[in-house]
Amino acid sequence: MRVLALAVRYLPGFCAGAETMLHSMLRALAERGHQVDVSLSGQDGAPYDVDGVKVWPYVSKRDIWDHLPGADVVVSQLENSPRAASLGHWNGVPVVLVNHNSFLASKKVTVAPQGHVDLVVANSEWLAADLRDWYAGQRRQPPQIVVCRPLVDPAEHATTPGDRVTLVNLRVDEPNPDGEGAVGKGGALFRRLAERMPDIPFLGVTGAYGVQQDMSGLDNVEVLPHVPHDQMREQVWSRTRVLLVPSSYESWGRVGTEAICSGIPVVAHPTPGLRESLAAGGIFVDREDADAWAAAITDLSDPEVYASASARALARAAELDPAEDLARWCEAVEAIAGRRDR
Repeated sequence: MRVLALAVRYLPGFCAGAETMLHSMLRALAERGHQVDVSLSGQDGAPYDVDGVKVWPYVSKRDIWDHLPGADVVVSQLENSPRAASLGHWNGVPVVLVNHNSFLASKKVTVAPQGHVDLVVANSEWLAADLRDWYAGQRRQPPQIVVCRPLVDPAEHATTPGDRVTLVNLRVDEPNPDGEGAVGKGGALFRRLAERMPDIPFLGVTGAYGVQQDMSGLDNVEVLPHVPHDQMREQVWSRTRVLLVPSSYESWGRVGTEAICSGIPVVAHPTPGLRESLAAGGIFVDREDADAWAAAITDLSDPEVYASASARALARAAELDPAEDLARWCEAVEAIAGRRDR
């Protein structure tokens, strides 16, 4: 089977959650002996390989026509989803869309009149349920939906925690592309906490996207540039004691599941995705309550409280085995590819 994936940017230079999840899924297909090519629309340079996945950076608008012939299935996500659905419609190629959010624009792509989608991959159970509810409300028959959570292999992330209170992606709140409220990673809250807790060392990691919070003038804060996914253990998790995830929106929250592999307690805003991913292994605090966030950090300075939270984090990590999800994903794609028009 030959798989063609469409993405904007890709690892190792661009390691946001969606791209990291997509690579885990494509790597699993490559490990089963399939040819996997990724055509990029927003990253130039020379072609390269990552874990058996061939990456083709952008050259021209005709790139897709160099890679589409012979493809048994097209996989896409985010900005490239409309283009992939259109290619499926006009070329008889099965299309798989990886869905990372519940935004209306993402749902509409799957029912566009000049598009065709065979399989939708939801990154969480709650997102799959949200999709099914939307289709029911539209009185439409949904495409096949499978759940493949962005789980991680603890062996790739586990380490001995450090001494920092960490936020990965300092993005401030910005307008929601779906038109409802604002979305952000909690950069402004992170700064407020660092200001009011000058004796605690903080670590900020620059995100792959979004406007980043200015952390200048704070002696207790170190800010790292964007960190490639294969360097997170060494540069981030080995220095982190507590991870903060005050995101306004997370459909899953991969960064939290990476942290708990090391028993790092995660204090998070209770989005549906974070509640599903962290479950009893997380500490949930409303992002609007800065006092409660400061209290949670202070509580974790107690060795007994920390040990208990760390044990719950490790227990949750042990429950999240990626093997079953990746097998489900691979089997679904293999079945879809068998339907390709010849």
